[in-house]
Amino acid sequence: MKYKRKKDSNFWILARIYLHDYMPVVRNLSDKSVETYKQSLKTYLRFLEELKSLSNEAVTFDAFSRNNVKDYISWLKEQDYSSKSINLKLTAIRSFLNYCSEEDFELRGIYTEVCSVKKLKEEKKPIQYLQATATSAILSAYDTKTGKHRRNRMLLILLYDTGARVQELSDLNFSSLHLDVKNPYITLVGKGRKSRNVPLMSKTVKHLEVYLKEFHSTGNETPLFYSLLDGKPHRLSTDSISLVLKTAADIARQNCNDVPDNVHCHLIRKTKAMDLYKNGVPLPFIMQLLGHESMSTTSGFYAFATLEMMSEAMNKAAQKFGDTDKIWKRETARKAIYSLD
Repeated sequence: MKYKRKKDSNFWILARIYLHDYMPVVRNLSDKSVETYKQSLKTYLRFLEELKSLSNEAVTFDAFSRNNVKDYISWLKEQDYSSKSINLKLTAIRSFLNYCSEEDFELRGIYTEVCSVKKLKEEKKPIQYLQATATSAILSAYDTKTGKHRRNRMLLILLYDTGARVQELSDLNFSSLHLDVKNPYITLVGKGRKSRNVPLMSKTVKHLEVYLKEFHSTGNETPLFYSLLDGKPHRLSTDSISLVLKTAADIARQNCNDVPDNVHCHLIRKTKAMDLYKNGVPLPFIMQLLGHESMSTTSGFYAFATLEMMSEAMNKAAQKFGDTDKIWKRETARKAIYSLD
């Protein structure tokens, strides 16, 4: 359906403002997040060109019709995109059109139509996380014989204790630590350059104090985790940190069968969150620790009972009542069952 507008809003002008000004400046999204939205829009443009024979020069907002978007979803399915990936691309289109509709109210109809396209049903898979034996083996994989190994050991301990994203860990500086306070904590800078304070366990603080004496004896403002190049400290990249973890997992796997084949930084983050959840930490606290903006993001991952948790709960419940102490034989229970109260 085409909408008659008093002025012809230029798709390309609004798209560039959206990607280069609105998303990074107003919404304060990271370069990586902005690039994800850009690639989603590029994929839609490729669909228009390949399936609708619409060149880039001819693209207007009329190309974002409900029927086109539905055809786009079908096209993505044929390209073997997963339901999750398709939904993320649809979210990107909605976000863009929402911005455009705020800039030009007459585009509101197009945005509303696209919002009526239902997302695909995603298969919910149990969250993957490490068993306690595997976590312990990985965190202790590096010995303390060399400075590099001592650094790597500290890096992995902090990665787990804070539940940090790998980029957040790479961005840490000496000043990110706040150890000389009643409740020691670390300041992480996450997505959208938003900072959050995460408390540190007493054991981790002791490890850090030893680490700082060796690697930050002068107390100068330098990257918390670094390697020396030409005698100068250079911040460890996310790829370097990932390699440190991969090597630790390979070492740990030699003595611990519980260590899976594919161990990555985000798995450590999920393991920390699940460990907290299993120990009764409320979801709002976990949400704050992980730096999630929405509670739905946290609950979508962790607000469910794993088979292990259900089994433990059932076994504990079974221990409370023996065969000779069946609850329905109690006088108070029978009165409750056979009453309208």
